[in-house]
Amino acid sequence: MRQMIRVSFVLACAALAAAPAFAQKADVKAEVMGDWAAMKTAMVKITSEMPEDKFGFKATPAQRSFGEQAMHIAGANANFLKTLGGKAPAPTINPKATAKAEIVKALEDSFDYGTAVLNEQTPDSVLEQVKVPPFMGGMASRARVVNFLIGHAWDIYGQMAVYLRLNGHVPPASQRP
Repeated sequence: MRQMIRVSFVLACAALAAAPAFAQKADVKAEVMGDWAAMKTAMVKITSEMPEDKFGFKATPAQRSFGEQAMHIAGANANFLKTLGGKAPAPTINPKATAKAEIVKALEDSFDYGTAVLNEQTPDSVLEQVKVPPFMGGMASRARVVNFLIGHAWDIYGQMAVYLRLNGHVPPASQRP
């Protein structure tokens, strides 16, 4: 038994010694941009999945409607992305939009604005801190702001998935070919 343990230990050490070193520096900007693009795709798909006549649907009277959920994401994106200090102009978003086409466009515009602002960044500047609202600590890296928005959008995506299911539709991420 001891001999087996020694052999296993020697083999494990040899495997670790042969493993490549992972000292490469990550390209955080590229990672954030990839996550941002994936979030845009997910949000546009789920928003597009709901029929136009159901954009006013609310799971309960106290909650936002399906369309308001999508507009909430568009507005949050446009407002928070301004903290990154980019030169790209923020989109004009009508927070009272109710038509499906206008809501999907606002959502797309807000994500396109994020892409434009991120394209202005360098791998170093995306790690620099900017002033953010107090609930985020007052200062945060540009990457953290974008990751916050992605997490926020996933939260709303989850709520929108329930809205779809309550109306007999399957969210895009759950659809089977």
